[in-house]
Amino acid sequence: MDLSEVKFVLKLLGFPDYREALTKVKPNSQTSAAEQKRICQQLLKRELVAISDEISKFKIAAPGRALLKLEATQVPITSQELKILKSCQKAAITPGKTGIPAAEAQGLIQGLAQKGLIQVNEADRKIKEVWLTQQGLDYLRNEYVPKGTATISLNLLNNYLRFLRASNPEVLTKPSDEEVLQTVRDLDRELHTDNYLPIFYLRQKLQPPLSAEELEQALYRLEGNDKIELSALVEASRYEPAQVNAGIKQRSGSPLFFIKFIA
Repeated sequence: MDLSEVKFVLKLLGFPDYREALTKVKPNSQTSAAEQKRICQQLLKRELVAISDEISKFKIAAPGRALLKLEATQVPITSQELKILKSCQKAAITPGKTGIPAAEAQGLIQGLAQKGLIQVNEADRKIKEVWLTQQGLDYLRNEYVPKGTATISLNLLNNYLRFLRASNPEVLTKPSDEEVLQTVRDLDRELHTDNYLPIFYLRQKLQPPLSAEELEQALYRLEGNDKIELSALVEASRYEPAQVNAGIKQRSGSPLFFIKFIA
C-alpha cells in the first residue's frame, strides 16, 4: 500500500465495525472526492475493502436486449426487472425514469447490473459506504509491514494500536452448512444482489475460517440438498479479474459465479 492507502485504511479502523460513508474516510483534510474514490477502488481491486454503491444512470446491455426477444414464459427475471429493461432499451436513463419507487428500484438495478443485463459507466456509480473485508483485516493484523519514512497522525496510529490490541488470538469456529446458507442470505440482503450473490463476496466473508475447498464443498452440499442454485458467469466485463477468478472453476465452460438461495 502507498501512504495514501495506508492512511485511508487506518482511518477506517476508527469507525464502528470498520465501516463508514466514503465521504467521511479522508486520509487528510486536503483529499479530494476523486482521490478518495481512486484510493478506494485500488483497495477494492486487492479485496482489502468492500463497498456498497449507487447507480445513477444505466442502459441496456446486449444480453438484456437478447432477453427481451424471448417469449414471456421464458424470461428468467421478475416482472419488475423486465419493466426496468424495457424502460432503458432506447437510451440511458436514471433510476427515476423506471416507473418503480426509488427505494425498490436501486436494488433491482444493482441486480440487473450483476447479471450483466444492463451497462453502467464507472462515472455513473457512486460509492456510498466502504468497509474493511476479512481479508483486509487479516492483512493488517498478520502481513502489513510499514516501510520507509512518513508522517502519520497519532490519531491514525491510535486506531491501528487499538485494532491490534482487540485482535486477541482466537480459535476460529468453522460454520456449518446452514450457517453458510444464512451468510448467503445476509450478504444478499446487505449488498442488494437480488438473490444473485457473486461467490467472491462469500469468500471474503468466510475464508477464513473455511478454506477455498471447504467453502466450495459446502456450496455443493447445499446445492445437492436443494437449498441453493449455482450458476455460471455470462458477462465478465462487469467484474475485476480477481473477482472472476474467485468463481468455482469447471472442467469446461465459464466458472460457477452466482449463488441463488431457494426459499
